[in-house]
Amino acid sequence: MARRIVITSGKGGVGKTTVTANLGYYLSLMGNRVVLIDIDFGLNNLDVVAGIEGKVLYDIADVLDGRCRLKQALVESDYSKNLFILPSGRLDVNAKITGQNIKLIIDNLSPLFDYVFIDCPAGIDVGFHRAVACADEAVVVVTPNATSLRDADKVISILQSYKLDKVHLVINRARGDLMIGEKMMMPSDIEGLLKTDLIGVLPEEDVVFLSTGYNLPSSESQKAYKILCKNLHKGSKRIYDVTQKYSGFFG
Repeated sequence: MARRIVITSGKGGVGKTTVTANLGYYLSLMGNRVVLIDIDFGLNNLDVVAGIEGKVLYDIADVLDGRCRLKQALVESDYSKNLFILPSGRLDVNAKITGQNIKLIIDNLSPLFDYVFIDCPAGIDVGFHRAVACADEAVVVVTPNATSLRDADKVISILQSYKLDKVHLVINRARGDLMIGEKMMMPSDIEGLLKTDLIGVLPEEDVVFLSTGYNLPSSESQKAYKILCKNLHKGSKRIYDVTQKYSGFFG
């Protein structure tokens, strides 16, 4: 059965969907069968980040309304044969979507995959709760700034009430130069502040901002994602050091 992991954040704009897409991609390259489910109705863009928007014929609403079978709505990634995406689409279905409906879909997908990632809406409204109720684990994505950390702290407190198997922390858009200059909190300080297991640190890079899909060739982010996926998959504890190239004499 698949590991069911919801990817969430306290606020929007922290890169949650990009993290979801790349986690799925790099885990699929390790030989795992992965499906990504977009339940961020209204502001959905997982299909764009995953590079499959031109291949979408059906979405999760079509499955729930009986217009297609579940397997018909799954879109295979052009980047990996082990990666599939279940997109979301229309705005008018939000009231019809319930946690029980989504759980039924995930129950049907779980025997076919090793990982099910649920791209959760930002915030703590009804969309957040119906996503978390379908998961066994959570990954909270934060950026190293005060507003993101404060909102993440609220989300983590709510996640504790769901008694999930594991809650992980990923720090995105980390700036090693600012951390060395003591203008941005270090990863260990953020982990201590939020009292949550840190499994990955992802650097701020122009290549991520300018790329579409998984176009991260030979970048620092590519290395960081591979380390993050090994930590999630194997339980290892290595954390990518965003400060390394700014340290020492040449740094």
